[in-house]
Amino acid sequence: MIHRNAWMPTVFGDFFDNDFMPRANATAPAINVIENEEGYTVELAAPGLKKEDFSVNINEEGNLVIKMEKKQEQSQEDKKAHYLRREFNYTKFEQTLILPDDVEKAKIAARVENGVLTVDLPKTEQARTKVERQIEIG
Repeated sequence: MIHRNAWMPTVFGDFFDNDFMPRANATAPAINVIENEEGYTVELAAPGLKKEDFSVNINEEGNLVIKMEKKQEQSQEDKKAHYLRREFNYTKFEQTLILPDDVEKAKIAARVENGVLTVDLPKTEQARTKVERQIEIG
């Protein structure tokens, strides 16, 4: 006979799933941030979404804000009964990223391709030009 502590999952569930520590959103998309000499690239997994489902902007504080909102409605009518059954699927996501000082904010570009939102954050010309020299010690 196997003895199990049935209270343990409940205790952990009650501890982690409450108002102070809500359960993590399982629908949050994965985000990659890549840096190279030219700039940064932010990639956000968004399978099945179109460019109309996104909003990308710079807020008052100068941060990059990515919003995603998708509402799908499927309906099936039963001809024999007099009711309409609807199933709603609603996805909303918002992510704010603090931009580094070396980003040329006026040249930020975004696109959606093959289920991935890509935001290109080019570096300023000054940041791309590395000043390398020997400093004489006086």
